[in-house]
Amino acid sequence: MTDSQLQDQDQDFEITVSASDREEFKRLDVFLVYKLPQFSRSTLKRLFESEEITSEQCSLSLNKMPAAGTVISVAVPPPIPSELIPENIPLDILFEDPHLIIVNKPAGLVVHPAPGHYTGTLVNAILFHCPDLKGIGAEKRPGIVHRLDMGTSGVMVVAKDQKTHEGLVALFSVHDIERKYEALIWGKAPNLNSTISTLIGRHQTNRLKMSTDVKIGKKAITHYHVIAHLNNVTHVELKLETGRTHQIRVHMSQILHAPIVCDPLYGNGDSGLKKLSDLIKNKLQSYPYQLLHAKELGFKHPITGESLHFSAPAPEIFQEALKAFSE
Repeated sequence: MTDSQLQDQDQDFEITVSASDREEFKRLDVFLVYKLPQFSRSTLKRLFESEEITSEQCSLSLNKMPAAGTVISVAVPPPIPSELIPENIPLDILFEDPHLIIVNKPAGLVVHPAPGHYTGTLVNAILFHCPDLKGIGAEKRPGIVHRLDMGTSGVMVVAKDQKTHEGLVALFSVHDIERKYEALIWGKAPNLNSTISTLIGRHQTNRLKMSTDVKIGKKAITHYHVIAHLNNVTHVELKLETGRTHQIRVHMSQILHAPIVCDPLYGNGDSGLKKLSDLIKNKLQSYPYQLLHAKELGFKHPITGESLHFSAPAPEIFQEALKAFSE
């Protein structure tokens, strides 16, 4: 085996340290990332700490290189089966490669299992669709980087492996990602273009809600653009600079005093529906979710470096409401 060759059998690797490796690299962890680019640095550190990275010739330390000629064995155990159950739930897939999957999530689909929604979620659907999922950490599960509320439809990215997940998390943390939403909000937005910047935290009395009226919270920034002023509502496009829980819904209702149409948590009733035809009025009155849609998502692929951009049209009920309020 040459210095650069790796033996790959059931995710077991062997690497022989050469004299040139010793000259080029000062730390073992950096060397391993270079030799095994399919694994992130944190994954390799976890393997080292669980004694899956060893040598029969000497004790290893991540902060220094071993002697030339040292043979390093790397054993990558298969991911632990998740307790989550794969479910054959239809997915609207916009893009997929070995590292990630882009879906157009329908309104009503919960992203991740939680109390009250242990099954029937996007995660359950991904587990069924991707039986060869490499997993996140030591568990066979998809990597959820961002979430859409159950009632919000639109474009989402999900990681298939640890390195992709970490790369996407890094992009989201520095806001190096483009996210555009559209919504129908009650009333007339006061400006054609504006930025809302507040703190957002848990509501003091209603623990299901978030609020801007807090002393301690996380900074939340939403940019909005008016697409059109319609009858009783405004069609707006929104760009997120941060991604706090219920951020758009809270900013529309509490800062603009223009909650999203049909929002069951932050809305102001259905009095604005009176002038609509009975058909669309009945549809909207019985629709349990806010008319908010994540229409665009753009980012640089954390593995390939390719610039990606995806879009999806708003669901039919949104389009029908848009038409009805335009007449």
